[in-house]
Amino acid sequence: AFSPAIPTARPPPRGSVRSGGPPCVVCRALCALRCAPRWRMAPSFEPPERAALSELNEFTAWEEATKNPAELRLRTGESWTGWNFGASVSVAGEVVFATGMVGYPESLTDPSFAGQILVMTYPLVGNYGVPNDEADEYGLPLHFEGARIYPVAVVVSEYSFAASHYAATRSLAKWLQEQRVPGIFGVDTRAITKLLRNGGSALGAVIVGRSSPCPAWDDPNQRNLVAEVSVKEPRCFEPPAEEGKGPAVRILAVDCGMKYNIIRFFIHHLRVRLKVVPWDYDFTNEEFDGLFISNGPGNPESCEATIRHLRKIMEQRPSLPIFGICLGHQLLALAAGAKTYKMKFGNRGVNQPCVDLRTGRCYITSQNHGFAVDEASLPAGWTPLFTNANDGSNEGIAHSQRPWLSVQFHPEACCGPVDTAFLFDDYLTMVRSSQCHFLTTITYKHPHQLSRVLVLGSGGLTIGQAGEFDYSGSQAIKALREQHVQSVLINPNIATVQTSKGLADQIYFVPVTPEFVTKVIEKVRPDGLFAAFGGQTALNCAIALHKDGT
Repeated sequence: AFSPAIPTARPPPRGSVRSGGPPCVVCRALCALRCAPRWRMAPSFEPPERAALSELNEFTAWEEATKNPAELRLRTGESWTGWNFGASVSVAGEVVFATGMVGYPESLTDPSFAGQILVMTYPLVGNYGVPNDEADEYGLPLHFEGARIYPVAVVVSEYSFAASHYAATRSLAKWLQEQRVPGIFGVDTRAITKLLRNGGSALGAVIVGRSSPCPAWDDPNQRNLVAEVSVKEPRCFEPPAEEGKGPAVRILAVDCGMKYNIIRFFIHHLRVRLKVVPWDYDFTNEEFDGLFISNGPGNPESCEATIRHLRKIMEQRPSLPIFGICLGHQLLALAAGAKTYKMKFGNRGVNQPCVDLRTGRCYITSQNHGFAVDEASLPAGWTPLFTNANDGSNEGIAHSQRPWLSVQFHPEACCGPVDTAFLFDDYLTMVRSSQCHFLTTITYKHPHQLSRVLVLGSGGLTIGQAGEFDYSGSQAIKALREQHVQSVLINPNIATVQTSKGLADQIYFVPVTPEFVTKVIEKVRPDGLFAAFGGQTALNCAIALHKDGT
């Protein structure tokens, strides 16, 4: 959970605890005997008492797991064979991938993954185990984002049978077994991810056992997943008491599959009175200071009741602050009259760049969604608030005058960066302010796709001189080829690696000077120019071209 930084006093010397008085200048061992007041040695760090993992022979565990084969099969016909860890059951669902290096306990308990077969792109998973189920004073699990594991299966490249972390009380495999969720390891998750990126998310199945039948294909987006993961009854959360503070503001949160860290944010960071209600709860006649629409799984158009209630309260109480996250972002857009669409493969991970259209600043965000808002369908009065710097999809909207806004990403993260946690504070400011809010944004132009790049080499060299430029230039040409971008090289030195036959697509053996480079530019019309791989010769040439307006 997010907690603000608390200023602390300067710490005493490492390994010691101050018991009063100024620090002694003599050896601490003598100080303990001769000086008063004195320093006393702090006890060595002891991890919190937790159930220890049993000793495990990794090779024996791996050998045992390889006796139970498993297969990931797509409806389109592709398949990958590996071995089972976790529960020995076969399941079907939508195959998606997530790009987080860490945070699998949080990801697996995120309700937005309901009904999906989760492919983790990071190659090693399970190495720090799974913490226990202890709860906080509100009865919420301290270490998880939901009440259970929501993906129907987990796919990893390499599974670590040994868990090494002081907070681990069980292995990932044991946790999956407890929750009746199968896992498969030993498959090429990179190949799976590339296939899903090119062809889009696909229906698939994890088949456990040598002769087990393939379960029936199941498209979770055809069901109302929100109804499956939402709370069934309203529940109220009171913030910790603070002396000298007035009554806390009242926020009503519609649970469409809300992550627990959102509740923690509202209670501990914003210190509001929070009422969490089911997805189809009619809140239009209740009194509260702000409305929040949470994240959740599946197709937003399935939440007809939520959209209807949201649209009604926007008509009845236009000055009520409204904030939506993830699915809540899509529901607010639908209530406003916009449209949504299913993305090719979605954005799931903790490293998605989003540009704030109020400032032009880019933030790294945590995301988990397969649907998006059609920005072109926004009605009058609404404007884009954030945009995805990778694919250009909409990442946020806001009303130009009303206190209504929403974002596609997760400001509270968990797992992931909390760079955009300030949005919760902005929302609380709107709740506490009765003034009108006017929004101003800037135009953001996404970089266009490059098809041809001019690479300036280092020019004439003597033997053994500036070989690093030759190496870096050749690596740049290889990188361009991997991105399917044509490379045009200017380098008069034939005795270099980067001028080798078959490396660059085109080579011009002419001096790296503004005169000759300008002629090449006029002929090949490149989309861009690399000047950082040719040393000072290339840099000086690029500066001269810039001054000339080329």
